[in-house]
Amino acid sequence: MGEASVDSTHAGAANRHAGAGNRHDLRERVAAAARRLAADRLVIGTAGNVSARERDVVAITPTGAALEQLEPEQVAIVNLEGEQTGGELEPSSELALHLGVYRRYHAGGVVHTHAPMATALSCAIDELPVVHYQMLMLGGPIRVAPYATFGTPELAEVTVEALRDRTAALMANHGAITYGHDLDAAVDSALLLEWACGVYWHAKAIGGPREMDAAQCQAVIDAAISRGYGSTRERSE
Repeated sequence: MGEASVDSTHAGAANRHAGAGNRHDLRERVAAAARRLAADRLVIGTAGNVSARERDVVAITPTGAALEQLEPEQVAIVNLEGEQTGGELEPSSELALHLGVYRRYHAGGVVHTHAPMATALSCAIDELPVVHYQMLMLGGPIRVAPYATFGTPELAEVTVEALRDRTAALMANHGAITYGHDLDAAVDSALLLEWACGVYWHAKAIGGPREMDAAQCQAVIDAAISRGYGSTRERSE
C-alpha cells in the first residue's frame, strides 16, 4: 500500500471517529436539556421534545420517553431529510416540526414544551403582547400558531410560519416552541417564554396588563445596544 493510501485511510478513520464523537456530544446535550426542562416543570412525563443540530446531523428525543430520566443512548439521530441514522428508539412524533425549523431558520437547537402557563394561554389568546421588555429577546409579540393535530405536516407548517422574525411561538391548544443558535439558547428562550406567560397571566388577573408600544420597545432595543445589556464588562477605573 502506498504512502498516499495509508494517509487517506488514516484520515477516513479520523473523520469517522470525529463524527461519532459529535453524535455522542449532541446526544449528551439533548438528554441534559430534557432533564433540565423536566426539573423546571416545563415538560412532564413524555410530553414535549428537544433536539440539537450540528451541520446535517440532528439529535432528537425519542417518542414515548420519560424526559426527566432521559439518557444519551436513548436519543435518536436523524439527518435533515428525516432519515434515522442512529439510535435504537424512534424519534419524536414532532420530528417534522423540528426539521422545518432547522431548514428555514438554520437553528442549532429546538425545544417544544407543554409548559403550564404557555399551554394555558395557547388555549385562550391569539397573540401574547409585549408586557415586559425582556420579551424583546424573543423578537416581540408572540404569535399563536393555528391549531393542527400533533405530528402532522400541517402543524409543522403553521408553527414554522408563526416563528417568522421570532425565536418563540405558542401553538393553539397545544403548547410552545422555541429555537436558538444552539440548544442552550433554545432552552433559555423556553424558560423566558414561560416566565413571560406567567407575568401576563397574573397581570391579566389583577385587571389588565399594560402593553409596551412600538416606541417603548425601540427605546429598549437602542438602550440595550448602547449599553451592552446582557453581557458582563470589566469595571472602569
